[in-house]
Parts: sequence; C-alpha cells; structure tokens
Amino acid sequence: MDLKSIQLQDVAEPQLYRDIFPYSAFPKMVLEEQTVPLDVPEKVWITDTTFRDGQQARAPYSPEQVLKIFDFMHDINGGTDLIRQSEFFLYSDRDRKAVELCQERGYDFPEITGWIRATPSDFKFVTQMGLKETGILTSASDYHIFLKLKKTRAQALEGYLDIVKAALDSGIKPRCHFEDITRADYDGFVLPFAARLLELSQQYNVPIKVRLCDTLGFGLPYPNATLPRSLPKLIAGLRKIGMPSELMEWHGHNDFHKVQACAATAWLYGCAVANCAIFGVGERTGNPPLEALVIEHAQLKGTDSRINYAAITELAQYADKELGFNIQPNYPLVGRDFNVTRAGIHADGLLKNEEIYNCFDTNKLLKRPVGVAITDKTGAAGIKHWIEDRYQIDITKQDPRVIAIKDKIDQEYAADRMSAISDDEMQTWVKELFSDELQAKR
Repeated sequence: MDLKSIQLQDVAEPQLYRDIFPYSAFPKMVLEEQTVPLDVPEKVWITDTTFRDGQQARAPYSPEQVLKIFDFMHDINGGTDLIRQSEFFLYSDRDRKAVELCQERGYDFPEITGWIRATPSDFKFVTQMGLKETGILTSASDYHIFLKLKKTRAQALEGYLDIVKAALDSGIKPRCHFEDITRADYDGFVLPFAARLLELSQQYNVPIKVRLCDTLGFGLPYPNATLPRSLPKLIAGLRKIGMPSELMEWHGHNDFHKVQACAATAWLYGCAVANCAIFGVGERTGNPPLEALVIEHAQLKGTDSRINYAAITELAQYADKELGFNIQPNYPLVGRDFNVTRAGIHADGLLKNEEIYNCFDTNKLLKRPVGVAITDKTGAAGIKHWIEDRYQIDITKQDPRVIAIKDKIDQEYAADRMSAISDDEMQTWVKELFSDELQAKR
C-alpha cells in the first residue's frame, strides 16, 4: 500500500462518537456482518508495565522491591524471552535508583525501557539512564487532542512526529503509545499517524513500535464489532498498511471486565505483543495480569519446559507478604483457594481422580497442590483428603475418627457458624483422635 495515500483528516470539531459513547448511558456495542480473519503471529510475547502503569494504582515500590519483582520476571522466563521488556518511570530519584539496580543484574530479558511524555526535555532522562528504547505518550483520540491538549489533529501529529524524530536522532528507539485508541478516529488519525511512523522507520532504518492503548477499557474482542471498539479490526487495519506484528503492542484496561480476553485476542489477530502488570494491578481498573498471560501463552503456543511457571506462585507469596497486595482467596492461578474445593461431592471426585475437579496439574506446574476447605458442605471425603494431604497416613472416609471429626463440624454449623473450619482447629481434632499415628508430610 502507498503510505502517502493515507492522509490525515484535519477537522474543525472533535469526533466524539456520541452514538457509541453517549456518556449519560453505558457505551454501546455495535455489531456488523463484516469481520476480519485470524492472523496469529508465529511468535508472541509479553511486556510488562508493573513499574509504570502498575505504580499508578498503589504506593510506589521501593527500589529494592522493584528489583525483587524484576528478578521474579527473569526467573519466570527461565532463559527464554517470554517477558521481553519492562518499562519504568524515570522522573524521580527513586525511579532512577530502581533502574540502576535492575541494570546491574545484566539480564538480557526483561529488557529495561523507559516512558516519557511527548516533550523534548524528557529525553534527558532516557539518555542519562542509557536506555535503548522509550515509550512516548502520543494521545490518539479527539477527546485527548481537542479536549485535553487543546490542539488540532494536524498540530498534534506534527508534535508527535517531531518528538519521534528527536528520539531517532538521539539513537533511541521510540515506542508510540496511541492513548485512547478505542475512541479515536481510525481512518482520520490512527492510520495516517501509523503511516507516517512507517515512513520514518524506513527512512531511519529503525523499527518504531506502536502501542495500542485501550485507556478506558472500551476495546471489544469481537471481530464483528465496529470500529473504533473492535480490537480485531484495529489490528487488521494496521497490518493492511504494512505494520509488522512484532511492532504492535496491546495495552488494555479492565473497566468492562475484558482485559484478559482482549489481550489474548490481540495475539490472535496479528499483534505479537501484549502488555501487562503483575496480578493486573494498574492504573484505575488495572492491566492484563502478567501471570494470566504467561498461562495464556502456554495454552496458545504450548507449555515450555524452560519457563518457570512455579515462580508465579513465589511472586504471589512475595506480593502478599511483602507488598501488601492482599490477593483475593479465589483469584485465579495464585489465590489461596483457587484450587481448593469446599463441596463434598467435588472432594470425593478429587479422591478418585484429581483431574475431575482440577483444571491442570497445579502441583507440578505451580507448586500448588489441590486442596479441600473444610465447611459443612465438605463431607467425610473432604475430611479424609484434608488429613491425607497433610499427614503420612492412609484412611477411609468411613473411618470412625473421620466420622467423629465430621460430627464436630456438623455441631459447629448447627450452632450457626458461618466461617470455614480453620487449619488450626482441624489439626487439633486430628491430633486428638489419631494421636501417635500421625507423621506430618515434609
């Protein structure tokens, strides 16, 4: 395609898509017959924004905490480049100290990149830290161009291109963050901007990345959705003008509970890179969870024996204990009870064959053995499983001592107890009834 034929549509009034985003009502999901085909890249990977967008949702991490999380990402990689990059703020002394600590590790992956505003003065932070690549905020929607920046599209585009050229002239690879792309005029601004970047990339012989930022979570994973909300069509259009898969990166938010689905969809329709943060903690509603994308990658491209999936569990334990994350007990993959059943019929199934009620070998892959929580719904099968899981003993669910413990539990709930039976209570009852027969598992 002739890139010069893709021209900016400079308009006098902002295009706010009021038919789709009425503001006084929920945004509208518009569908059409036209669709786009799947376009799965040969290789897809993850980038991280824990130290940028992730720090806009909580108290800043200390440099030492940043280093520890960065180490976990490297451990998960296991010598691969699955988590290929991590971006950092560069403005404060704390930010720069964190970068320096991570640089001292000398890891190939994750590569350290920066993030700056689209102002020439910010380049000093990138060059001072010796970074090879930086993200640049380049807002794409008229909501931002007209209402926030108070510019025309032509003025915004000229300013963005000037800062991109400054990066290239400084030997820095630019990554343009198309902020609010799911409310942007696709034909009138997004494609012309991308076309100019492709021309600059050819001129300088330097790859220029484009990050598709779903700033308010409006993106839809459906190929039948209309622009500007259809993620498959956003990507397909960029691919059509010649944007390589490896130069596109999806950055989502979870305002409408679609953050993980959209990140996976980006991979399916030609965007090689999905941006994430640990446990989804990011600005406002959060970003795609890093751990979810690691497992999504395994489902799409196959489980990789080199990748240390169990380090996800270690990272979660660190985040809960040292960073105050308070991960919800039923949070997928890493929550305390994510593979714990409270239903007696499920526990009975687990005893017969773990695969019946466990979605994969959580012990082998994540070092998280399947568990049974003790409630009034657990039943004798669940009690048997709880005991055998913790002690070196084989018993039947008809064992009188198991029945005795079940009777104690039934009495608790007959007295209007609402909470689950604690491990301490269970251990006390088991020791009373089984006495010297018990030996704790190592």
